[in-house]
Amino acid sequence: MNMLDRSTPAPRIVSREEWRAARKAHLAREREVTHLHDQLSAERRALPWVEVDKDYVFEGPNGRETLADLFEGRSQLIVYHFMFGPDWKEGCVGCSFTADHFDGANLHLAHHDVTLVAASRAPYAAFQEFRQRMGWKFKWVSSAGSDFNIDYQVYPSEAEGAAGRYEYNYELHDGAPDEHHGISVFVKGADGRIFHTYSSYARGVDILLGAHNILDLTPKGRNERSTMDWVRLHDRYEDRPAAAHSCCAD
Repeated sequence: MNMLDRSTPAPRIVSREEWRAARKAHLAREREVTHLHDQLSAERRALPWVEVDKDYVFEGPNGRETLADLFEGRSQLIVYHFMFGPDWKEGCVGCSFTADHFDGANLHLAHHDVTLVAASRAPYAAFQEFRQRMGWKFKWVSSAGSDFNIDYQVYPSEAEGAAGRYEYNYELHDGAPDEHHGISVFVKGADGRIFHTYSSYARGVDILLGAHNILDLTPKGRNERSTMDWVRLHDRYEDRPAAAHSCCAD
């Protein structure tokens, strides 16, 4: 009987000694990936920078703020591009899942010279009710009226929209204008100059999802047929886990 989902092979039941041998072999692979991840992170830190030459203005809890203001006295800034369109009533489910991880991290990031904020294209007032409903405390600002979302490629420009062809995740896509998610990282020097150091989109944002890393430790893993198809706004889960419905008893 396979107690897991349809995509998971039936487990081999072995002795403790056989399990230990298999686990040690897998540990060698885990260590290889860990060292490769360390190397990738070092390469990311070594990427070249580009100076930010526009004066972006946002609206947040403190009123109108510049990009420099968002650093809040620190030298490093992470902006999560949260999908919330001007006429939306709720945020993107995937972005909300990601945002559920922010407040715990911010308890520590603020003490390590990093400010993390979310930014959306909707007016500031448009997402206040949703934010309160979700119970989030992280700073969330509106980029409405600026080119911020366009320049960091999470919303097509007017020209791209008219052409029906836009760039996202460093590739060209066909289609109508739509909201997209991602992260962008900035650094501010002692002289006040701001530089863009990194942006990542699509599954590149998966690095922020601690829940995924926890699920990956389990026999069922993420147990999904398409990316994050099981995720709901955290106040809309049923009492019974949605993933339980994918188990089979044959």
